[in-house]
Amino acid sequence: MSEEPSDLPVPVAIVGPTASGKSALGLDIADRLGGEIVNVDAMAQHRGMDIGTAKPPVAERRGITHHQLDVLDVTETATVARYQAAARADIERLRAAGITPVIVGGSMLYVQALLDDWSFPATDPQVRGRYEQQLAEVGVAAMHRLLAEVDPQAAATILDTDGRRIVRALEVVELTGKPFAASAPTIGEPRWGTVILAVDRDTAALDERIAARTGQMFADGLVTEVEALCEVGLRDGVTAPRAIGYAQVLDYLDGAIGLDEAQELTFIGTRRYVRRQRSWFRRDHRITWLDGADPDLLSAALRVIDPD
Repeated sequence: MSEEPSDLPVPVAIVGPTASGKSALGLDIADRLGGEIVNVDAMAQHRGMDIGTAKPPVAERRGITHHQLDVLDVTETATVARYQAAARADIERLRAAGITPVIVGGSMLYVQALLDDWSFPATDPQVRGRYEQQLAEVGVAAMHRLLAEVDPQAAATILDTDGRRIVRALEVVELTGKPFAASAPTIGEPRWGTVILAVDRDTAALDERIAARTGQMFADGLVTEVEALCEVGLRDGVTAPRAIGYAQVLDYLDGAIGLDEAQELTFIGTRRYVRRQRSWFRRDHRITWLDGADPDLLSAALRVIDPD
């Protein structure tokens, strides 16, 4: 990566598992540094998906500007490539204005695409369409088995329920003749010299927070939110209706499961996602890990950001 001018603000990224306390710390740091938030949660890009993504309400944002929130309709597909280009432009603009970008979220691929030198493999509509048709005909489990045959490493890292990523991996393998992982970026010096922090908690304590958050989402009207989003095309979207919580509520609205089961499956899905987040972020040697339960969390973070 090219050398950065030394007088521009250095971004701070706050990543880690869901419900660990990233959003609160991000607001505290932005408040202290006079920064602005750049969202790096894929589903929070969708307008109207507020409760189920734990999007900070406007009234609780302390007047701090947030970027890459509410930039997509639920009918639009959230892609890493679109996010990468848009978020990088936001960060360049903020830095040029002397404002510290505070990058907050836990979408693993989005974080790495933003901070590393990642060029996306080509796509071919015919190849993609063929695999999408096959997915519709044989189902996601069979497609995952196919992926395991041609690229065992990709199959080991992609959920057997994630049809969209399975199709993309198969497409990349066919087009490049290389494993899907070969298209991933190498971990080097983070773009802009970004300081990367991760917030985590004891597993039992985090499970309790996930359960409490899930219960609060349903109590706060997640079902009503999903019903309203259906009126503006949620079911026609590719990424939005598959989000954790939204997929389960859609199953409830379709009569496939009960409300209590929808809530329980949302909790289970979130906890499973947390395991993937931890595994992904723990591989990144550039990250400084912080305890979300530390009463002096902000001070600990600021010491890493500015050790002097």
